[in-house]
Amino acid sequence: MTSTDGSSSRGPYAKGVQRRQEILDQTLEVVASRGIDGTSLRAIGEAIGVSHAALRHYFSSREALLVEVLRERDEASNRALGDTAGVFTRLEFVAHRNVVEPALVTLYTTLLGTSVEPGNETARSYFAGRFATARAELAGQLRDELTASGRHSDADLDQVASLIIAAFDGLQVQWLLDRDVDIAGTLRLLERVL
Repeated sequence: MTSTDGSSSRGPYAKGVQRRQEILDQTLEVVASRGIDGTSLRAIGEAIGVSHAALRHYFSSREALLVEVLRERDEASNRALGDTAGVFTRLEFVAHRNVVEPALVTLYTTLLGTSVEPGNETARSYFAGRFATARAELAGQLRDELTASGRHSDADLDQVASLIIAAFDGLQVQWLLDRDVDIAGTLRLLERVL
């Protein structure tokens, strides 16, 4: 039997894909309960009932596994967003999704911080690519919104996109330290300022 994406829904390949997905789903639960420091590849395997060798079959390192968890969550957010219009409406949606998963925000923030250190090339590559894509998409969306509204801006929209990303990530860090910080509300203020 073949699924709509062309992959077989039976056999070892499908089971491997399913097992890999289970590992990704359960890894965030381990991060939530044990914290980042308690999530060695071996500890993750023990917590979710998978051997270290099996984890290494799917992921070359702890860093690769954790980055893949983030990549998977990005894809899930993009699917959930669908064709939601408006830069700040989309950001507000993501902010609301993130605050119900503090472990995800902690994982993102921690990996982002360590990605600038030597030896963390997987995370560095992921974040560099993620930021480049986000800047380009945000700038394009801002241009489209300005054009659609008949407005014009002399601001460099690539720099505005960088500012929005920096605000979003910085607000998430503040929220991790103080749950009274309103990420979505502050982004709405940024929208008015811009």
